[in-house]
Amino acid sequence: MSDLKTTDKKPFELLFGLQSGYVMDFTNNTFEEFFSEHGINIYSEKYASIGGSKAKRLRAFWQVEPNELVADILLALIEYWRQINPIPKEDELVLVRQCETSIQRLRRERSLHPSLESVKKIAVVFSAQYLSNQIRRMEQSIESDPGLAIGTAKELVETCCFTILNERGKPIQGTSDMPAIVKATLKELQLVPDAIPEHNKGAEVIKRLTSNLASILQGLAELRNLYGTGHGKDGKTQTLTPRHAKLAVGVATTLATFLFETHKGDETYVR
Repeated sequence: MSDLKTTDKKPFELLFGLQSGYVMDFTNNTFEEFFSEHGINIYSEKYASIGGSKAKRLRAFWQVEPNELVADILLALIEYWRQINPIPKEDELVLVRQCETSIQRLRRERSLHPSLESVKKIAVVFSAQYLSNQIRRMEQSIESDPGLAIGTAKELVETCCFTILNERGKPIQGTSDMPAIVKATLKELQLVPDAIPEHNKGAEVIKRLTSNLASILQGLAELRNLYGTGHGKDGKTQTLTPRHAKLAVGVATTLATFLFETHKGDETYVR
């Protein structure tokens, strides 16, 4: 859910002409296409809670989605507005400035899980479109669909490990479970620095911490099996809350960031 206030929404309502039920000059097809370019299905039931018009779907969107995503879409809509209004009036420019101020506030108060920011930057570095899609899915589902966020968090770590092993010419053959994939990645990355002697107490601590990573990820996999997406479940299965999803996403993204940064720091393998 975004932190867009009633007073923030008014300038967007006026600028985009939402009172009519439309959004600027969008048709149903171009409206769907615009959101699809940002990985969003605006015509899903998720955005039909207050009605089916384009204006009502946009209002539902900024109600249920997190600050960062809402800010991105609203900024893109303003850019579209500029394209179709090349010579704006002064009162319209006032509305644009008000809208941009609200967008800046949303970005300062981003509800996106902070650790996702690090992984998002990593996805750009490695040009991994699939990884980027997983991050987007978690962004959109932490609050609205915790089960999906938990399932995607587990997939994120798997994608991270597969990418690293492939980059290093050590791809996993066949189907492997998550602990085996993580173990292979930890082994390949040689996480105890060579400069630390084996008899040094620090080396033992590092080894213990890294060996526990596989156990933590096993717990994430089990949580996903019980409550996340990816497996059929009994119709009476209880769902978890957004705070559980944030825990799963936090664990997954922290590990993914650590593993990718370790891989990136080894110039032998970075391309």
